[in-house]
Amino acid sequence: MNTPATKLLLGLCLAFSFFATAQNNSNALSYTSRLDNHKILLSAVNATELGTLLQKSGPFTIFAPSDAAFEKFSNNKIDELIKAEDKRALKSLLSYHIVAGQLTASRMLRAIGNGNGTARFTTVQGKKLTAHLDGYDIVLTDPVGNTARITAADLNLENEGVVHEIDSVILPAQM
Repeated sequence: MNTPATKLLLGLCLAFSFFATAQNNSNALSYTSRLDNHKILLSAVNATELGTLLQKSGPFTIFAPSDAAFEKFSNNKIDELIKAEDKRALKSLLSYHIVAGQLTASRMLRAIGNGNGTARFTTVQGKKLTAHLDGYDIVLTDPVGNTARITAADLNLENEGVVHEIDSVILPAQM
């Protein structure tokens, strides 16, 4: 069944399995060499305990905030979310960084061109991200108006998914 709830579960599981596997097995994915920039994201993923639910599915696109992006967002806020007993807000935040399908930079650029300068992508959470170009950079805008610039694109996953490192945390709603 291809319902939004199924897509959310698959997306979360894939993303969390990817990061958990990458952290525990340095040969698991070609992306692991870049994980030094994503320690906070790995901590958040591990705190949700969703990493082992599904090892192989997808493809999915993950917009991965760097540690600097989380620090800019708020060290205290992300620490609160990670340490909170109720992980719903943390799961919501993480799932907002996942889009179903293999959304490479070239596909995003094509969609932006076809959309007269903007393209909208639906996260597995069901919320929209808007993409546009700023010079040569793809910039994502969330519903709150926060923007994130893709700083490293098309980092491939072994399940044909793709990761794009971003410089800011994007939000499904005001946090």
